[in-house]
Amino acid sequence: MARLGSPPGGAGAAGLAGALEPGIPALTGLDSLETVHLRKHPWSGRSIWAATWPKLLAIGLVLGIWEIVHLTGWKKYVLPGPAAVFANLWDQMQHAQLWQAIYITMHRAVIGFALSVLIGAVIGALVSRIKPLRAATGSLITALQTMPSIAWFPFAIILFGATTNAIIFVIVLGSAPSVANGLITGVDYIPPLLLRAGKTMGLSRVAMYRHLILPASLPSFVSGLKQAWAFAWRSLMAGELLVIILGQPSIGALLSAAQDQSDMTTAIAIMIVILVLGIIIDGLFSKTDAVIRRRRGMTDPASA
Repeated sequence: MARLGSPPGGAGAAGLAGALEPGIPALTGLDSLETVHLRKHPWSGRSIWAATWPKLLAIGLVLGIWEIVHLTGWKKYVLPGPAAVFANLWDQMQHAQLWQAIYITMHRAVIGFALSVLIGAVIGALVSRIKPLRAATGSLITALQTMPSIAWFPFAIILFGATTNAIIFVIVLGSAPSVANGLITGVDYIPPLLLRAGKTMGLSRVAMYRHLILPASLPSFVSGLKQAWAFAWRSLMAGELLVIILGQPSIGALLSAAQDQSDMTTAIAIMIVILVLGIIIDGLFSKTDAVIRRRRGMTDPASA
C-alpha cells in the first residue's frame, strides 16, 4: 500500500522531479507500454533523411531560381551565377584566412551569447518571482528586446572604443532580454496547482526552483535561447561590419572588404558562410527542443 503522505524531499519530491526533469521517465503504466516500442532512434538513417530532404529541396529550389535569374542576363555584370560563387568559396576554403575569420567570429559569438544567457537567466529568475521588480522592469525588458541592436553601436564605440568589447556589449544588450523573457514566460505558464503541490510537499525555496520551477519552464526557456541566438548573431554581424579591428579578419571584416572592392562574387560566398553557420546553430537548438518535447511526452511517439 502506498503511503498517503511523504516527508519533504522524500518520495513525493522525487516523484515530482521525475515528472518534470528530462532525465527521469515520466510515463508509467499503460502509457509506457504504448510508447516504448514505437519510438525510433533519433540518429537512425530514416530520421536523418526525414529531417534532411526538406532542406535539400529548399536549397535546390533557391539554386535553381538563382541560376535562372543569372541566365536571363539580369544584372549580369553585378550578379554572378552559382558556379562562380561556389568556385570562389572553394578557393577561399583552401586558405587559412577564411577559417581564421570563422574562428574569430564564432569565438565572439560564444562569449557574447554565454554572457547573455547568464545575465538574462539571472534577471528573468528575479523578475519572474519578485512582483515589485516585475512591475518596475517588465516593460523595460521588452523595450530593450525590440530596440534595433545597431542603434547601440555609437554608444558602445564611445564607451569601449573600436574593440571586441564594444561588439560583445551590443550582443549582450541585443540577446539577454530574449533569454529573460523566455524564462519569465515559462514561469508564468506554470500551473498554480503545481506550485501549491510543491509547497504542500514542503519544498524549500531552493528546492522549489531546482525540482519544479526551472524544469517546468525549460521548454519556454529553450525557445527564448533560440530567439536570443538569432538576435546575438544579427548583432554580431552588424558589429563586425561597423567595427573593423586590425589583425582580426572576422567574417564581417571579409564581407566589408568585398563590399569596398565591389566584389559581388566574394560577398555572396561570405554570405553563404554566414547562412550555413546560422543553419547549423539553429539545427542544434531545434534538436534540443525536440528532445525535451519527446521526453515530456509532448510529441507523438510514433513520429518522434
